[in-house]
Amino acid sequence: MAKDMLQFVTTAMEMPVKREAVGRREDFGEIYREFAADTAAVQASRCSQCGVPFCQVHCPLHNNIPDWLMLTAEGRLEEAYELAQATNTFPEICGRICPQDRLCEGNCVIEQAGHGTVTIGAVEKYITETAWERGWVETVRPRQEREGSVGIIGAGPAGLAAADRLRRRGYQVVVYDRYDRAGGLLVYGIPNFKLEKHVVERRTRWLESSGVEFKLNFEVGRDASFEAIRAQHDALLIATGVYQARDVSLPGSGLANQFQAMTYLTASNRKGLGDAVPRFDDGTLNAAGKRVVVIGGGDTAMDCVRTAVRQGAASVRCLYRRDRENMPGSRREVTNAEEEGVEFVWLATPEAFLGDERVSAVRVARIHLGMPDATGRQAPQIVEGSSYAIEADIVIKALGFDPEDLPRCFENEDLSLTRWGTVRIGHRSKMTSLDGVFAAGDIVRGASLVVWAIRDGRDAADAIDAYIEEKTRAAEPKNRAVA
Repeated sequence: MAKDMLQFVTTAMEMPVKREAVGRREDFGEIYREFAADTAAVQASRCSQCGVPFCQVHCPLHNNIPDWLMLTAEGRLEEAYELAQATNTFPEICGRICPQDRLCEGNCVIEQAGHGTVTIGAVEKYITETAWERGWVETVRPRQEREGSVGIIGAGPAGLAAADRLRRRGYQVVVYDRYDRAGGLLVYGIPNFKLEKHVVERRTRWLESSGVEFKLNFEVGRDASFEAIRAQHDALLIATGVYQARDVSLPGSGLANQFQAMTYLTASNRKGLGDAVPRFDDGTLNAAGKRVVVIGGGDTAMDCVRTAVRQGAASVRCLYRRDRENMPGSRREVTNAEEEGVEFVWLATPEAFLGDERVSAVRVARIHLGMPDATGRQAPQIVEGSSYAIEADIVIKALGFDPEDLPRCFENEDLSLTRWGTVRIGHRSKMTSLDGVFAAGDIVRGASLVVWAIRDGRDAADAIDAYIEEKTRAAEPKNRAVA
């Protein structure tokens, strides 16, 4: 073991410098500075190199975290990057947006022992940014080009992760996406203060230079039928994600100025990218000077409240029906939001939206957490007679997402779904009910984390490779017989 490790006893945990809340409220820049080389090495040296690395166990990608922390502590950054990217298609993205406090860092042994976690995400970001700056991120050059062609529907993290893995194996890869930029949620859903768009654009340009072909502004069913795309490729991957927003049906739901989270976030992100966004420019989707109420407690809700703050909202409140300890979003994101002036209204649920033509207030009932439900979480119960009103000029609903009806969208009723509307696949084969058609990411798993989408995309790529290899081997005897 390197002599530089196990420094957690004498060295305190230190995160990268976080910009002051007053300053970061004024722009959409990322809130954390990057580590300096010496600080990253020192923080990496705090790793205990434990025999059972729970950080790695609780990472969906099973990144070899202890080893690349040790290499960073020793100053062997290029080797650290090689190890980090071996299991993670987008380490610079995961280092920024993974909820490390719930995954690797939250399960760090020295964190559990009270010494403060190793800052794994910040070191991962530092390693990869250094790799980009020093030219270590080389374009993919397969050892052998293969005739096999794979189509991927969806340019989000699952689709891009699969494209990378398949291209490395020499396949000809075409990615289709309905939007004008590749990246999906990474571009249009996640705000710049968590993930600046040039980081995603840099990676998609890298994929393009590696030979991945992108067909953007391309919608299945409009520009070509699903079967026509399927016929062009040896295998097809569905990685569309889930974008059908969940809603709540309450009195006053038809009043104006109520928006789904993705509608609001997409408008803000497009504005930041320099696009023309008429509904933002006319003030409809701009929170400036308005009283904003966001309903929900996940990471999407955190993105909405923090975006509203930066747009200059007069006030921002977040309603969540459980308490802080039971919310699904990242605790760090809640802390960041509170620092920036967001007010959290815990144990509260909307009962009605009030107003004439436009919403002017939300009637809210207080909640008591009762006995645990089937999932083990305490069931929320409304406290009778506790209703009160919260003034609002804009209501944003961040209640989660469901899958679109893909058999209808793709005009193929043979595509089998689960009872939740997600695409049904074989546990090992990753294949759908259609031969040669695979699926990965949120469209299979349901709305989840980016890191899980990356894992699913990589696994699907492996399954596609095995499928094409098997078909090729099966065809070889016939070819020889004909010859």
